[in-house]
Amino acid sequence: MSSPAERYAAARRRTSHPALADFTAELGFALDPFQVEACEALEEGSGVLVCAPTGAGKTVVGEFAVHKALAEGRKAFYTTPIKALSNQKYNDLVERYGADRVGLLTGDNAVNGDAPVVVMTTEVLRNMLYAESPAIAGLGYVVMDEVHYLADRFRGAVWEEVIIHLPASVTLVSLSATVSNAEEFGDWLVTVRGDTEVVVSEVRPIPLWQHMLVGNRVFDLFSLRPAAHAGEQGETPRVLSTRERGASVVDPELVRYVREHERRIEGWGSTRRDSFHKPRFRPPPRSDVIERLDKAGLLPAITFVFSRNGCDAAVSQCLAGGLRLTDEAERAEIAQIIDERTGSLPEEDLHVLGFWEWRESLLAGLAAHHAGLVPAFKETVEECFVRGLVKAVFATETLALGINMPARTVVLERLVKWNGEAHVDVTPGEYTQLTGRAGRRGIDIEGHAVVVWAPGMDPSVVAGLASTRTYPLKSSFRPSYNMAVNLVSSFGRARARELLASSFAQFQADRSVVGLARSAARHERDAEQAAAEMRSDRGDVGAYARLRREISDREKELSRDSQAKRRMEAADTLAALRPGDVIRVPSGRRQGLAVVLDPGVSDLADPRPLVLTEDKWAGRLGSVDFPTPVEALARVKVPKNFNHRSPHARRDLASTLRSARVENDLGARRIKQGRSAAADDPVLADLRQALRNHPVHQLPDREERVRTAERWLRAGHEAELLHRKMTERTGSLARQFDATCEVLEELGYLVPEVAGIEGGARVTDDGRRLARIWSEGDLLVAESLRAGVWRGLTPAELAAAVSTLVFEARRDTPSLPAVPAGKVAAAIGAMRGIRSRLQDVELHHGVRATRDLDLGFAWAAYRWADGQSLDRVLAGAEQAGTELSGGDFVRWTRQLIDLLDQLGKVADDAVARTARAAVDRIRRGVVAVAVGG
Repeated sequence: MSSPAERYAAARRRTSHPALADFTAELGFALDPFQVEACEALEEGSGVLVCAPTGAGKTVVGEFAVHKALAEGRKAFYTTPIKALSNQKYNDLVERYGADRVGLLTGDNAVNGDAPVVVMTTEVLRNMLYAESPAIAGLGYVVMDEVHYLADRFRGAVWEEVIIHLPASVTLVSLSATVSNAEEFGDWLVTVRGDTEVVVSEVRPIPLWQHMLVGNRVFDLFSLRPAAHAGEQGETPRVLSTRERGASVVDPELVRYVREHERRIEGWGSTRRDSFHKPRFRPPPRSDVIERLDKAGLLPAITFVFSRNGCDAAVSQCLAGGLRLTDEAERAEIAQIIDERTGSLPEEDLHVLGFWEWRESLLAGLAAHHAGLVPAFKETVEECFVRGLVKAVFATETLALGINMPARTVVLERLVKWNGEAHVDVTPGEYTQLTGRAGRRGIDIEGHAVVVWAPGMDPSVVAGLASTRTYPLKSSFRPSYNMAVNLVSSFGRARARELLASSFAQFQADRSVVGLARSAARHERDAEQAAAEMRSDRGDVGAYARLRREISDREKELSRDSQAKRRMEAADTLAALRPGDVIRVPSGRRQGLAVVLDPGVSDLADPRPLVLTEDKWAGRLGSVDFPTPVEALARVKVPKNFNHRSPHARRDLASTLRSARVENDLGARRIKQGRSAAADDPVLADLRQALRNHPVHQLPDREERVRTAERWLRAGHEAELLHRKMTERTGSLARQFDATCEVLEELGYLVPEVAGIEGGARVTDDGRRLARIWSEGDLLVAESLRAGVWRGLTPAELAAAVSTLVFEARRDTPSLPAVPAGKVAAAIGAMRGIRSRLQDVELHHGVRATRDLDLGFAWAAYRWADGQSLDRVLAGAEQAGTELSGGDFVRWTRQLIDLLDQLGKVADDAVARTARAAVDRIRRGVVAVAVGG
């Protein structure tokens, strides 16, 4: 029971903040201190930045802004980064305020857009601001949920554009995950939005317990309670490495057990003789892990696998292991949800989508969740999980960034993930975001995070990762062509430069210059010291060291040229292959003999022969698999209408191939190496002669002095780089904007500024069209429209050509995928020519080049717009060189529809009609279900 003093203080708060008192009276639960602080600041007229862990209840502050707007008779916009979050928040607000007062605007849906409260994706609000939409009139509050998305390198600029361009009369509510530089972000918000209160809470609403699963034993990760990991108040310790930080708090019993476990495992820290008697390491079966969690009362659980195939395989393994986590009543409820959510999917597509296998796993309480699933499947999994019907979900990390889907336990199978370019360690910020899903507010009294141990995983490193509190928010803002013409159109070039100078990117860049200056001074001191140490009266040691570096650089350049020449020769020999040729794959996973099934030559593509190897693998290889020229060693007869997807057919032909090897195998012949390019290069010969003639070459302590000179060169080079960075960062955004405008002026999208004439730069008709194109390749789209490369195409042909502007392969492919011949190939060829010329202009003005076309979706887009079945579309895409899941296909098709929709509004009449017809043809079947068409 509260004291009289506490009751009096609460009454004073209610009196001083009546709107908040009304709001909390409707909630039915008490607000946490950080929520009260943020809401009070909002009622006092200040904008707010709220940084708090996942699940802490940040959205309550956003909902208070909505409540306040309605009470004042003003509008509120609630923005989210993804459509799924927009849909979820729309449903929440409709339930609270009624469908007549709440609207929804996303790329797919427009519901009641004139309502006083509208939920939308951030891009929709950005477009409204540039278009000076009348809907902005009367706007009082904008809630930007997940504002930390401004660090996203592809979409982050949108958040900064909105924050900068919102009218000064609008109060901004920014909701963010916990970041270590919240004060810096808050300082920037004050400069661009005025008074902004920064409210930070690092307290999880549900305590999180960290564990490691080693073999069949579960250990606490920390030797102390979670609250003790942050260190004592007022301490200013030196910066520790992740391992050092973890070693100070990790459970010593866990460390001892891991060391003992590693000694018992084959091949880990032992000789080959020792390992002969030791068992191989095998991770615990996933079904066993889930069963252990079930017995301990720790379900529902999300297991992060970091691989789509791994997620699907995990579900299959659990089913094969006999794991069933639901009772009869739960299975009936799951079946009903499945029918409601997927009933509109075309029956003929169910098989290719793996519907029946997916349904069986869901009924067992198991599911995968990743971007490869079609939206209907993902939404079904989400609903079943939130209702507590699905007990174990195997997911990629995208689940940690989206909808509200908490669990009692989070399991991490690995702490390494593929980032699209390389395998990298999970960062502290990513670890916190992933484990932040553990613990359901109002349901669980504590959450649990379990890391599955594997050889080489140091518990101290894991503990350091889990206790790190450094994940800064970094801007990814840069001016695009579309942004430039919109800014010049709305504000003029001079004012636009001022607006860009006020971005968070420039704010951070200006602050970083101080640190760069300190680092540059340190390197300059190191260079001075090294110069004094290497000095000799027998010659210039620095000049001698530079000669050696020139020789090294020249040798590397010649080596690169030789490799490029060999690759070109290999591509020429690949183009000469015929079906039935037996070749040797010299390197890579498919090394050995193979028979050519299809040479894979096309006008736009590098050769990608379809081959069958001795071990019955069939697939396409690229130039990366043939670093040296290839030749036919023998020939075998490939049966007419050979189906490389048939295991029986592959087995028979592989047997024939092995027989051919016995008769005609020429062995892994050594490639005859000719003279190296370095041996005959006159420039390199002159440099080497100059090195031998240099007086320093004869010094007895030459190598020691050269090592010092190399340190001098490195230090001087680092100092020079840092000074260059300082120059680049000071006013960097304004310079990028000027360079972008110069490209647009040269190409006729802006009229250049003329001295003495008022008005400055103006936007041309072509520029006004560019201002309405929202795409990563905006200028390439505009140039293609102006050149008329899409005139005369059918809807299917236009879909194929335009798909190259939106698609982006998940992994780099060694060669170009095949595309439809004829008009499509000609249009893509013309687009590539435009892009090449555009790249020259961009290079001249120092602007980052527009990304190249990606041809990997062209065949899929063509076949789908041509009315073919999903099964044929996906099989054809794979044959053309691109593997697509059902979810991949739907996601890229939605982006294609978005760009075609834009073309239907900005292109000339003929192309616009074709674009609209293409959208009508594409929006069918599983795609129509996904986009609500």
